Amino acid sequence: MQNPVFYLLLAFFLGSLPFGHWLALRLGVDLRKQGSGNTGATNVSRVLGKKWGYLVFALDFAKGWIPVVLAIRAGNLSDSWVVGTGVCAVLGHVFSPWLGFRGGKGVATSAGILIGLTPSVSLGVGVIWWIAFQFSRTVSVASLSAATAFPILVAWLCPERAALQWAALGMAGLVWIRHRDNIQRIFRGKESRFSEKEKL
Repeated sequence: MQNPVFYLLLAFFLGSLPFGHWLALRLGVDLRKQGSGNTGATNVSRVLGKKWGYLVFALDFAKGWIPVVLAIRAGNLSDSWVVGTGVCAVLGHVFSPWLGFRGGKGVATSAGILIGLTPSVSLGVGVIWWIAFQFSRTVSVASLSAATAFPILVAWLCPERAALQWAALGMAGLVWIRHRDNIQRIFRGKESRFSEKEKL
């Protein structure tokens, strides 16, 4: 398939699939009424257990990685179209029509996109996420730290990829907006933390 619009639509569709929500419903739980109310991997882990959280993370990761890799392998798409494919996957995840145009926070899907687009930047972002989590024991703090580092690392390591730089800024901003409730809980000292002995 050579039409770039196909990849944009495919990315939005794949991104919109709310795997965490569907999995929880199969187990008799509505995640929107449990824990943080989010349908992503962190809330799945808290409510249903870590093995389900890992599964949902992998599925949400794949929603970003698959369309980007397919767009790259098409061979004739410009970098702007490939990056746009990744952005559409995140938008589908965050504004899922299956959930009334609401959805997750886009972190796992963004990670999949990032590895597909630029493995070198993804490594740096992953290291920053891990360090922030080790110090804070809070997934939201780690995710916000990684999101902040994303456009900085892209500007440093990929100075020739203007489309990716703009997309990185937009995706980082979207992650911050989607974490606004978490930010309020952080300032109130009420954000959920993993204990030192508890592993993700």
